[in-house]
Amino acid sequence: MENVLRFEHPEYLYGLIIIPLLVIIYILFRIGQRKRFERFAQIGMRDQLAPSYSNRRANFKFVVFLLMVSCIILALANLQSGSKMEEVKREGIDLYLAVDVSNSMNAEDIVPSRLERSKQAINKLISDMRGDRIGVIVFADKAFVQLPITTDYSAARMFLSTINTSLVASQGTAIAEAINLALKSFPDETHSRAIVIISDGEDHENDAAVKAAQEAAKQGVHIYTIGMGLADGAPIPEYNQYGHQVGYRKDRNGNTIITRLDEQMLQKIASAGNGIYVRASNSNVGLGKIYDDINKLDKTEIDAKVFTDYEDQFQWFVAAAIVLLLIEIFVSSGKKGWERKFNIFEKKDEEAR
Repeated sequence: MENVLRFEHPEYLYGLIIIPLLVIIYILFRIGQRKRFERFAQIGMRDQLAPSYSNRRANFKFVVFLLMVSCIILALANLQSGSKMEEVKREGIDLYLAVDVSNSMNAEDIVPSRLERSKQAINKLISDMRGDRIGVIVFADKAFVQLPITTDYSAARMFLSTINTSLVASQGTAIAEAINLALKSFPDETHSRAIVIISDGEDHENDAAVKAAQEAAKQGVHIYTIGMGLADGAPIPEYNQYGHQVGYRKDRNGNTIITRLDEQMLQKIASAGNGIYVRASNSNVGLGKIYDDINKLDKTEIDAKVFTDYEDQFQWFVAAAIVLLLIEIFVSSGKKGWERKFNIFEKKDEEAR
């Protein structure tokens, strides 16, 4: 059996973004260092004024530091190797989570925002799942499958972390399209199926979503809805290209737009889909209550092939980080007698001068 590699916590890999940032900071630091030195003397005199300084050594230490940081991040992500595949039988249901990513989901009446609170609740749900298959659909004016139905909960968490309001360019709340897309995307009609709509309910499709829920119910699919937002509503934050808030969305007359939860629409959809509606609050989104109700559905046997013999490999990256730390400490910023003896760092520095 061929080994399969995976990261147990792939979300930590986003930490590798810090590497190019550190490189930029280092380059700017070296340029600034050179300019500060040239205020007092010509750069060619540095060997006389600072005989213990070595360009090559400084660069070498920085590269070692970058490798050490990379190893720590990879250790946290925990690379695993799997060499044993088994076909297991599980009882569960197929569940699609349809997440509203329209701009109104950035409103902060549900802390930290409607969308971020939804993602936190979904992440907790994934941790509690046993045997069920999960998929994710995102929608605004259009609906897209973000994650097809799967039992790979690690992949589900990774895809979940990428969800934001920029995934769908055009604005709107296409709940009906999300329901219809989920119906088409379920892999097997013989399994128990459910769809959970997580939205603020500002649907401009009239009764299209209710009709879609009725059609789903005819096919044996239960529709559940969660209302994200409070009764008083909240303004919609606007952000610049760097992710900093620059104000709130306004209408053509310059008035701040207040987005409010449309409970009636979401209640109608849940009722038409033989499901239940739950309104989220700052203390509880309500996804757990819905999942408890879903678990009352008749569960069917699901075949899944999984690698059951995964071995952690993080210790290799920890060991590499320790070795690199010792090297970084050993190669000090000042020249040592043993270094002069072997000319480890001096040769190229002399050539550069």
